[in-house]
Amino acid sequence: MTDAINRCNASETAACCCLDVGTVLDNTDCTATYSHKFERRDQAEAMLQELSDKARAVESEPCLIESRFSELPDGVKLDVNFTFSCQAETMIFQLGLR
Repeated sequence: MTDAINRCNASETAACCCLDVGTVLDNTDCTATYSHKFERRDQAEAMLQELSDKARAVESEPCLIESRFSELPDGVKLDVNFTFSCQAETMIFQLGLR
């Protein structure tokens, strides 16, 4: 399983992760999700802290961060939702992780 950050609903150009001219940001997609399997829980916790720090650096109002750790036979899965106050912040966060 690889890192997965959800894609925004805005039209992206796959080659450069750019938005098409004329894309409207209507604040309907303010949540970015992250999911990844780690070998150990401490690795998952470290990633959660790193992602949370990046979200805090982008937010203008407090970002709602909801995380869940799932124990698996071969590791730990981390699932996180980052809900920002506006779609632009969500996109800045997502692009900053690429």
